[in-house]
Amino acid sequence: MSELVQKGNDTAAIQVITQGVAVCDRSNWGRIKVSDDDRLRFLHNQSTNDFQSLKSGQGCDTVFVNSTARTIDLASAYVTDDAVLLLVSPQKREFLFQWLDRYIFFADKVQLTDVTDETATLSIIGTGSDAIAEQLGAKEIIGQPHGNHISFSLGNTDNTEGIIAVGSGLASPGYTLIIPASEKEAIWQKIIENGAVPLSENAWETLRIIEGRPAPEQELTDDYNPLEAGLWQTISFDKGCYIGQETIARLNTYKGVKQCLWGIRLNSPVEAGAVIFAEDQKVGKLTSYTETSEGHFGLGYIRTKAGGVGLKVKVGDTEGEVVEIPFVSHNYPDDNAE
Repeated sequence: MSELVQKGNDTAAIQVITQGVAVCDRSNWGRIKVSDDDRLRFLHNQSTNDFQSLKSGQGCDTVFVNSTARTIDLASAYVTDDAVLLLVSPQKREFLFQWLDRYIFFADKVQLTDVTDETATLSIIGTGSDAIAEQLGAKEIIGQPHGNHISFSLGNTDNTEGIIAVGSGLASPGYTLIIPASEKEAIWQKIIENGAVPLSENAWETLRIIEGRPAPEQELTDDYNPLEAGLWQTISFDKGCYIGQETIARLNTYKGVKQCLWGIRLNSPVEAGAVIFAEDQKVGKLTSYTETSEGHFGLGYIRTKAGGVGLKVKVGDTEGEVVEIPFVSHNYPDDNAE
C-alpha cells in the first residue's frame, strides 16, 4: 500500500487501535472529483445516498449499484464549495470513472476528473485519533458528524491545504486526510512523530474483515445488493429515483432480504469462497478470511432464515460461530425506530 510502511508487527498495529492510534496510507484508493453546477443532482441519481441535502463541508458514504441493485462499490463522498470528491476502492477506480461518464448526458453540467495521481489519502485510526487531529491544527473537526470535513493547513511555505474528514474508513473511530501527493511524506512523518503506529496493507485488510467493511470482488459483487451487505446507513429511502432504486425499495418495503453479511469466528484456516453449512444444510458462502492474534475469522453471507448471532456453522472441515460485525447493520429502518 505504501513505501512509507515497513514490514513490522501488524499484530501490534492492530491492537493499538483500541488504546491508541495508527495511520494507514490509502493513497492507492481512487479519488474522483465531480464538479460543475449539476454535480449534486448527478450523484444523487447515480448512487444510494441523499446528495441533494448535503452542504459544503458535509459528506456521506454511498453505494454505486447497477440497474438491478447489485453492488459495484462502497464510496465516501466529500462535498466542497465547488466539487464533490469521491474516495473509491482501488480496483474500482477506472470502472467507476467510466461508469459515471456514461451517464453524463449532453445537457448535464457535470465534469469528472481523476485526481488520484496528484493526491494522497491517509487514514488515522483508533481511540487516540483526536489528539492527532489537534496536532494537525484541525481541532474544530473533533466531535463533528461522520463525513463532515474541514480544510487544514499543511504547514508548508506555499500555505497549501488539505481536507480532514470524520471517519477512518472502518468502524473504528478516526479521520481521513486527502492531501496533495507532494505533501504525503511530510504529513505522514508528522503523524508518526505524534505517536501513531504505521498500519500496513495486510493489517488494514485484517481490520477490514474483523470490522466487517465489505469490499469489491468479495462482498460487493453481482451476487449481492447493499441491503444484504448491511449497508443500510448508506441508503436514503426518501430521495426518489436513482439507479437500482426500485429493487432496493421493494426489498425494504416487503422485508425481502434473504441473506445477510455476518462475521464468522472459525477454528482453523479456510479458503474464501467455501460453502457455509448449518445442520448439514447449505446456508451461504464465505467471502473473506483472515488470521488474527485471537484466531481465525471470516466474513460470509448466510441465509436470513438460517439464523444470525450464535449460529453454529461448518465451513469446509472447520467449525465456526456467527458473530456481529460493527460496520454493518441487520435491521430494517422501521425496526430501529420501534
